[in-house]
Amino acid sequence: MNAMHRLRLFHAVLALGVVLAFLSPEWGPAHRWLGYGVAGMILLRLVMALTGAPQLGLMRFYPHIHGLKLGTVFTHPAISGALLMGIAICLIGVTGTGIALDRGRTFGLGRAESGQLAGAGAPKAPVVRDADEEEVEHPGRGERQGGEAEGDDVVEEAHELLGNLLMVLVGGHVAYLLLFKRPLARFMLFLTPARHATPAETPRAGE
Repeated sequence: MNAMHRLRLFHAVLALGVVLAFLSPEWGPAHRWLGYGVAGMILLRLVMALTGAPQLGLMRFYPHIHGLKLGTVFTHPAISGALLMGIAICLIGVTGTGIALDRGRTFGLGRAESGQLAGAGAPKAPVVRDADEEEVEHPGRGERQGGEAEGDDVVEEAHELLGNLLMVLVGGHVAYLLLFKRPLARFMLFLTPARHATPAETPRAGE
């Protein structure tokens, strides 16, 4: 299988995984496994770049502006490159934040869920009595857990924001190809064979 076919197949599998991951926040473990699958695809893309094929080079993500003119602004590769760079940044960001939130729990390596922490096997916060003989929980452990929860909230918000932005950029990427690079769009959708793609229409890495 040549580089063009490998790129097209990779693109299809990655796109399917990303869409399913975006639609599956309520699917529990399935959502997390899809996220790890996307992470694996990102690593595979890095390995593919090491094969030396020009169609798979990572520099194709960089939006070169050489030759950009007013008359060619919509068809210049810089537009596609900018969209691809934005997609790559958001994809890596949403995957990274998802892994950070999971903390390896999907593989049984992370800390137990918060509900399990309150179980019999988890150490309880010490209880002290104030001057009026009212029981008061020691603040140390609760403050630490509250700080961790706040940190998780920030990461979760970033995760959701990057996911939504990723979908916007993907939509722009698809619309751009359909409007200005239709032969390339047909190729990536398996509607034309690879040999019909001209050199000027050769898919950029990640498209």
